[in-house]
Parts: sequence; C-alpha cells; structure tokens
Amino acid sequence: MPPLNAIGIASSDMAESIRFYRALGLDMPETPDEEHVEAVMPDGARLMLDSEEVIISFLPEWKRTDGNQVSLAFECESPAQVDEIYARVTEAGFEGEKEPWDAFWGQRYALLGDPDGVRINLYAALE
Repeated sequence: MPPLNAIGIASSDMAESIRFYRALGLDMPETPDEEHVEAVMPDGARLMLDSEEVIISFLPEWKRTDGNQVSLAFECESPAQVDEIYARVTEAGFEGEKEPWDAFWGQRYALLGDPDGVRINLYAALE
C-alpha cells in the first residue's frame, strides 16, 4: 500500500483558506492569487489547496456540495496548546464549531471549521 502523503482541499476563496491555515499554524505561502498552494507538515505530508477553477479544469462537471465527508485532525503537544490554537483561530474570525473540552476518552478536544466547511479537530492527551 502506498503511503498517504497529501490531502487536497478545494478552496472557494484561496485568500481566506490561506489565512485560516496560517492562523492554525501551518506555513502556507502568501500567494492568494495562485490556484494551487501547499504546505509541508512536520511529518512530510502535504496539505494542498486548489481553487475551484483548477478542479473544474480537469473535472468539468464538478460542483461543490455541502457535507461533512472530510475532517483533519491535528495532534497538539499539550491541552494548553489546544486552547491556544482554538483561541487564535477563532479570534482571527474563523468558525469555532465546539470550544475545547476534556473528552471522556482522555483528550483535550476542540473543533474548528475552515472557510469551506472542512472540520478541523484539535486534540492532546490530558495530562
């Protein structure tokens, strides 16, 4: 089985998507006029953003649909980091779907929403 090394998201507003993922802490390029941007994660995986126009260029019948088919989970170093990232992202004006809480399964957990409705999970083991 080949390794999963990239996750692609269709962006309806590249500048807002870049701003969101930068607020989250990713090293996204400051190129909102590009139709494809990506950031390399510490483990080498890539997060790729493509404009809707790029997607349509090779899938002419593609249409955005509402749904919750994809979520991204980011393991934080500590419960405090979950709180810090959640606060930073929501203070930047982005959706906070569920404020940080101590989950019954032993993690500090929080949920955010990116500009295109992708659910972002933040979690860390409770100390």
